[in-house]
Order: sequence, then C-alpha cells, then structure tokens
Amino acid sequence: MGVRRAARGVGEFLVDTVGEAVAEAVLSLLACLLLGCLVLIIYLSWSFDPRLTITGAGFLNLLLAHGAWRTFRAPPSGSRRGLAALTATVFGAAAATSLFLLLYATDCGCL
Repeated sequence: MGVRRAARGVGEFLVDTVGEAVAEAVLSLLACLLLGCLVLIIYLSWSFDPRLTITGAGFLNLLLAHGAWRTFRAPPSGSRRGLAALTATVFGAAAATSLFLLLYATDCGCL
C-alpha cells in the first residue's frame, strides 16, 4: 500500500513539473512574439511616416500619464467615468504588459 501511494505521489510530482515547464516555455514564446510584434509595429510605423510615429508616441505618453495620474490619485466621488476610466484602463493594460515582458522576455533567446 505504501508503494502505490509513493508511486502516485511521484507521478503527480512529475506531471506538475512537466506542466510547469511547458507553461514556462509557452509564456516565454508568447513574450518573444509580443516583443517581436511591438518592434515590427514600430519599424513599419517609422518607415511609413516618422512624424506621425513621433506624434503617436507623444499622444500615447500623454494617455498613459493621465491614466497613471488617475489610477494613483484617489477619485473624489469613488468612481471613474469617461476619459478617466479609459485612460486608467489603458494604463493598467500597459503596466500589465510591461510586467509580463519584464518577467518573461528577459529569458527570450531572440534578444
């Protein structure tokens, strides 16, 4: 009876270990693909029109700065509406994407 329980425990351990290794590989691959797509978007945008790229980057920076300001500043009424909700959501998505790339794209072999 002890041998069966030990074999079952070893089997569960191996399944968990392989599952974590596969999940890590998939997340690293997704991070590499996301990083590659971002670089491709920047390259294509710059080759299309550099002034429009600079203008778009400036607009995106303003959007993210407003979202960060609204996120870390306590809302007076307890809820965000309109532009404040949009910019806070965009900032949150950009922060989550940056954290994802920081954690997983550093192991990317394509860098």
